[in-house]
Amino acid sequence: MSILLKIVPMAEIHIAALAEIERLCFSAPWTEEGLRAELVCSTAVFQVALLEGIPVGYGGMHFVCGEGYIDNIAVLPSARRQGVGRRLVQTLLSYAESQNGAFVTLEVRESNLPALTLYRSLGFLPVGRRPHFYTHPEEAALLLTRRFLPKRPYFEGRNR
Repeated sequence: MSILLKIVPMAEIHIAALAEIERLCFSAPWTEEGLRAELVCSTAVFQVALLEGIPVGYGGMHFVCGEGYIDNIAVLPSARRQGVGRRLVQTLLSYAESQNGAFVTLEVRESNLPALTLYRSLGFLPVGRRPHFYTHPEEAALLLTRRFLPKRPYFEGRNR
C-alpha cells in the first residue's frame, strides 16, 4: 500500500471524512468543528493519508518552541497494519526534526499493543503514566517521547 499512499496537509475537503475516521477509531472522537479549528491554528501540523485520493487516516501534532505533541493518529480499521500509521508518524517526526525540534511526545492507551509496538519501533521511549486518563473504557495512558539529537552543540560559539 505504501507506494499508492500519499501524505498531504489536512484541508477543508478532508474534514468530514476525518470526523468519520475519528468516530470509527475513538470512544471520544473529535468533531468536525474541532478538526476544522486546527486548520487555522498556527501551531497545528495535521497530515492526511490518502489512498487513491480517499482519506484512510490522519495524524495531528502541535509544535511549539521546539516541542511536538502528537494529538491523534487515526487509521481506518480496514487500512491498519499496512504502514499508514507509520508513514503518518514519520511525517510528523520529520517535520519536528526539520524545525530543530528537541522532542515529540504522545500518549497511548496501555492496552494498545499495536500502537505501542509502532511507537517503540520509531524510537519513542516511555517517560510517564497518567492513571484514569482515558474513558469508555477507563484506562491509563502511557506517555512516550522521541528525542532528537541537537543539530549543533548548545555551547557552540559561546565563551566558556
